[in-house]
Amino acid sequence: MMDNIEDPPVTVLVTRRPRPGKEQPFEDYLVGITNAAMQHPGHMGTNIFRPSRPGGDYRIIFKFDHRSNLEQWERSPERADWRAIAEQVSEPRQVETITGLEAWFTLPTCAVNVHPPKHKMALVVWLGVFSLVTGLSSLLGPLMSDWPKIGQTLTLTAMVVILLTYAVMPLLTRLFSRWLYPE
Repeated sequence: MMDNIEDPPVTVLVTRRPRPGKEQPFEDYLVGITNAAMQHPGHMGTNIFRPSRPGGDYRIIFKFDHRSNLEQWERSPERADWRAIAEQVSEPRQVETITGLEAWFTLPTCAVNVHPPKHKMALVVWLGVFSLVTGLSSLLGPLMSDWPKIGQTLTLTAMVVILLTYAVMPLLTRLFSRWLYPE
């Protein structure tokens, strides 16, 4: 297997709009492809952001642990079958594959390829890391004081990364959305 630099985690942002009159088959497609992707190695989750108005765009976010697993999914016969269904029930798609900080800064109301400036992303990530490290160190420090330093660091950094990815960064992105994505 390639190392993580050459085979990083990856997020795929897909924008699709159901064809008029095909809204229910499109919803059925979303359930089906999500269930199929969940069975594929390396799939880390799917988020679906429905449009705020009828006839609007859906944003579907697929996350994979490695680019190689995404590529295997995209080449799979099952994925090809779901893609054929999607073409029948929706307009042509827009796709963007992202790695790195941009994956944490995705809002359903923004265009697929719009990301905040790197200095703003770095500041928000720093705020999240600082808050988590401070809070978790205060809470867990006394409980882990007898642990070896490597065990403390391993536990703390694992918790920080998981909480950043699934809770803190989505919250901070919404909280700072006007500053990150000015009109």
